[in-house]
Amino acid sequence: MGERATEASEQQRPASNGAIRRFLRTLGPGFIAGASDDDPSGIGTYSQAGAQFGFGIGWTMLVTYPLMSAIQQICARIGRTTGHGIAGNLCRHYPAWLLYLVVALLFTANTINIGADLSAMADALKLLIGGPSTLYVVAFGSICAFASVYIDYDRYVAVLKWLTLSLFSYVAALFAVNIPWGEAVASLFVPKIIWSAEFFTTVVAIFGTTISPYLFFWQASQEAEDERVNHSNHPLVDAPKEAPAELKRIRADTLIGMAFSTVIALAIIVTTAATLNRAGVTNIESSAQAAEALRPIAGNFAFAVFALGIVGTGLLAVPVLAGAAAYAVGEAFKWPVGLARKPKHAKAFYSALVMACVLGMGILFTPINPIKALYWSAVINGVVAVPVMAVMMLMTAKERVMGRFTISGWLRWLGWAATAAMAASVIGMVLTWFG
Repeated sequence: MGERATEASEQQRPASNGAIRRFLRTLGPGFIAGASDDDPSGIGTYSQAGAQFGFGIGWTMLVTYPLMSAIQQICARIGRTTGHGIAGNLCRHYPAWLLYLVVALLFTANTINIGADLSAMADALKLLIGGPSTLYVVAFGSICAFASVYIDYDRYVAVLKWLTLSLFSYVAALFAVNIPWGEAVASLFVPKIIWSAEFFTTVVAIFGTTISPYLFFWQASQEAEDERVNHSNHPLVDAPKEAPAELKRIRADTLIGMAFSTVIALAIIVTTAATLNRAGVTNIESSAQAAEALRPIAGNFAFAVFALGIVGTGLLAVPVLAGAAAYAVGEAFKWPVGLARKPKHAKAFYSALVMACVLGMGILFTPINPIKALYWSAVINGVVAVPVMAVMMLMTAKERVMGRFTISGWLRWLGWAATAAMAASVIGMVLTWFG
């Protein structure tokens, strides 16, 4: 009897291990995009939102989840359907001025974002162990650039997936503090809107850090990259039989990735609302400042895991930011692009990637305040996202771009809803500035 039970358990174990492996293989560009969405800039934005507006700002995350899920699915389908990223399709089907405008806006926003993230990572490490912030900025930027250029593609993607585990530090911080769960949950379903410049700027920053242009370019280009690397896959416009399985995978990958991103963002908002906001600390300008402010209120454990999370998620987000910028520039100029290529076969592409990291590091040596850049990079992303999203929605309706796989139905409605919501929040912010 015991032998049969042992045999049965041994048969079940490989089956369960196989299911886990299949699930992990499903997690690809969408999951990495969702995790990198909670970069140090995003952490700073969510911390400021929770500290300034308390639980009442949490409803924005329920609004952004379906919108970001839809727009990221659309991006992924552009890459997998056409075999090219967003800039690659703009280059082939749209005027040059539009292509260069979009790429220039993206590269500028990403460079500022990289600089802000590196600064936040350095400040967080300084809080933990002391030392010079400048040295940490250069070290983190160099590590991210070196890893992107010289680590084998499969290993590089695996490293990015493992780095997503660092985000669970914010879940740990959530359970390390006293949360009035009834109030926190109720605030998710009862929107609280304040007509003020601060509120609408924060909303734009939240939208800009959850629905962010660099994620659009990254996921689309990574889908095209994966299709090039896997020789059994082809662009869906050329191999429509592959579509059912691939579109199902993209949907699962993106929904899981964006759900992961939303849970972590909510954990940060709720943690800072329950601690900083309740203690009257309402002006948080950076993620590192939020970690430091948590120490006397929530204790050393909450402080440490919050700070460690900033470093971990920065190591994930900076390569994605630099990679997205390099893909956009490379596709715009029709260079050989792709992290799977050897450096000697894609010198211009990797040069653009390294340049984005170097310029990001260089922000530390300019008059630009890196703490203010951290928050405003999210606002800039929100503003830049509007024209990029509009162009994407128009692109995915054209058969000459998408073939028989044009975007329609509920996904198209949600994509336009995301574009409209982003535009409305930007307009609201501008009106309050002059109101």
